[in-house]
Amino acid sequence: MKKQNFFQVKNITETKAELYIYGDIVSDEWGKWADSDVCPTDVINALKTVSGKDLDIYINSCGGSVFAGIAIYNMLKRQKGRKTVRIDSIAGSIASVIAMAGDEIFMYKNSFMVIHKPVSFAEGNAEDMRKCADELDKIQDIIQGIYDTKLKDEIDLNTIIDMINNETWLTAEDTAKYFNINVLEENKAAAHIKTAETYKNIPENAKGIFWPENNLEDEFEEFRDDLEDESIKEMRLRCELLSM
Repeated sequence: MKKQNFFQVKNITETKAELYIYGDIVSDEWGKWADSDVCPTDVINALKTVSGKDLDIYINSCGGSVFAGIAIYNMLKRQKGRKTVRIDSIAGSIASVIAMAGDEIFMYKNSFMVIHKPVSFAEGNAEDMRKCADELDKIQDIIQGIYDTKLKDEIDLNTIIDMINNETWLTAEDTAKYFNINVLEENKAAAHIKTAETYKNIPENAKGIFWPENNLEDEFEEFRDDLEDESIKEMRLRCELLSM
């Protein structure tokens, strides 16, 4: 079965194009478990087709790989042309960092931004554990620096650090109190997404954006037969160094 290409550049004109990031952020093709997953190679190939054009970037993603997300952020930042980001439903974790690449950011009233500490796992002795913790602290410093570029002048970065440390879900109106974003009326057509397991503090009014559990099972069954080597893909996913 041929996979559907959810990641697309659409409506290309002489001066403008639309880019849709509508899935989890993964490191490479091997890490993809869903047709909607996005890796840096997808983005760099797409940007080659719209060099120099203004971009409307639509985001509906819970996040994923930290390093892949930072790579995508940097790709978008160096893209010539004006970048306008619209958060259609959720920009969670590293997807919220990607959103900061926009010269202008819009959120619908019923959309969310989620910020929290980077997470990983470690195996080995005490020194291995300390090294992993130190690496996570460095990653968080980088992420905080990116958030700082979009903070309102009167907001202290320490306020955002506290939110990161406590996994904070921000509505559009909440986000606008801290970041330079624009709030739009509700987007009635916001799509569902599949990854809820990353988060601990999902508010009741946000749970509707995730697919029900039985739909996740149906989705897995639909393309498990398409996986070239399921055991290798599972190993790659579990061994992802850092994810958000």
